[in-house]
Amino acid sequence: MTTNNGHSTGADMGPEEIQAVINRILASDEAAVAKEKDGTRRPNETQAAPIDRTWRSRALALSGDDQQSAADGDQQDLAERRALRRVAGLSTELEDVTEVEYRQLRLERVVLAGLWSEGTAQDAENSLQELAALAETAGSEVLDGMVQRRLKPDPGTFLGSGKAQELKEVVQATGADTVIVDSELSPSQRRGLEDIVKVKVIDRTALILDIFAQHAKSREGKAQVELAQLEYLLPRLRGWGESMSRQAGGQVGSASAGMGSRGPGETKIELDRRKIRTRMAKLRREIAEMKPARETKRSNRRRNQVPSVAIAGYTNAGKSSLLNRLTDAGVLVENALFATLDPTIRKAETPDGIGYTLADTVGFVRSLPTQLVEAFRSTLEEVADANLILHVVDASHPDPEGQIAAVRAVLTEVDARKVPEIIVLNKADAADPFVIERLRQREPRSVVVSARTGAGLTELRQLISTNIPRPGVKLDLIVPYAHGEIVSRLHEEDVEILGLEHVDEGTRLEVMVREGLAAELEPYVRHE
Repeated sequence: MTTNNGHSTGADMGPEEIQAVINRILASDEAAVAKEKDGTRRPNETQAAPIDRTWRSRALALSGDDQQSAADGDQQDLAERRALRRVAGLSTELEDVTEVEYRQLRLERVVLAGLWSEGTAQDAENSLQELAALAETAGSEVLDGMVQRRLKPDPGTFLGSGKAQELKEVVQATGADTVIVDSELSPSQRRGLEDIVKVKVIDRTALILDIFAQHAKSREGKAQVELAQLEYLLPRLRGWGESMSRQAGGQVGSASAGMGSRGPGETKIELDRRKIRTRMAKLRREIAEMKPARETKRSNRRRNQVPSVAIAGYTNAGKSSLLNRLTDAGVLVENALFATLDPTIRKAETPDGIGYTLADTVGFVRSLPTQLVEAFRSTLEEVADANLILHVVDASHPDPEGQIAAVRAVLTEVDARKVPEIIVLNKADAADPFVIERLRQREPRSVVVSARTGAGLTELRQLISTNIPRPGVKLDLIVPYAHGEIVSRLHEEDVEILGLEHVDEGTRLEVMVREGLAAELEPYVRHE
């Protein structure tokens, strides 16, 4: 298929032709930059201020491919997620009609703004770096960032009028189209800041919700994210012009106005709020209907007395990589924040053959939006119902203690602080040995591992084996040779065999079993 000017559309183009179009666009932008350096800018163009990029996110410094190992499997989900290529710097002037098809690939150009009201300057910088990592994960290009020292936010513009004007100058100099604020803004603060900087303003909560909306795959996950987004949107609805008009009926405007037009009526924004509340009620019913299936699976595990271990921790700490190492689950692994949202449960065994389940949960983050905690409460219950929590910590992060505190705050919200916890200091191959030693002094129940290289996993497996509930009833059995199915049953994961020998009467076994199975084995108990 060809267009009127003779160019072929993207549907008929091969990979080489598509890459050629992208290369031509990038070459155009590089030429424009070269003109600026030579002083040959167009009259209407503004000179961009130099951008200091040294503060940018260190969390996503390595590519996703570098973070994977053979234990992660084929990673087909990752290939699907990366099928849509995002390219920075696409030209706004079309040279070819086929370029229209690649407008969606352009990265949003963002400037970050944060407030330093407590803690140290390093804490404020780490928070802004985390915001940069969130922005990059959402699919944007971070151009610049600024932090203001202020005791409390300005009620009108969050930053104050002077700093907001300075932010406007940065936005104009860099050509940004979005400002991201490292806090949750009230509706009036967002509106006031947008009026000054003249570009879209979003806050940290909206950014996290956007990432969740991109990465949710399961039906339950999508419903949970939509519910959280609607809860966030409801108090922030805005109306302009006709949106504030009243509904009316009959002979509107005449002296004999008909029924439905008398009284104040209902504004468009009130109708929108009512629709949102109706949709939220429906989503809550759907999530409640999905809950019994998860509860049934949990009750089956409890009835069979299968120990459960939950992997929890800060986002991008390596939880999915650890699950893949321990169980060969093949869960998606990507060097991005909130890469996996849907919980994954796999069977695993201790070194001595005791079976248990290992559950990977959604990652946590500092100041995790309360809407998400409430919406994902049914998912987070996997942590509260576990027998043991593997709290994964990124030991190479600038502030690992802050990550531990943030995760424990969320665990407290979901009533999971009473569950025994093992601190897993991950990414030991990239961490400072002094930081690891400092963390081990603070957290006695800890183990140092590297999910990428496999170091420390033997010690971790042994710790899991020691801390999960084990069979507590010791039996001495004689099983006749005719009842081989009983011997086969005793070789399953919920039984610990201490000794086995073959005698004239049958197979003699010394075993540790759980109470439910002990009653079934009573006919085979050996009596002196």
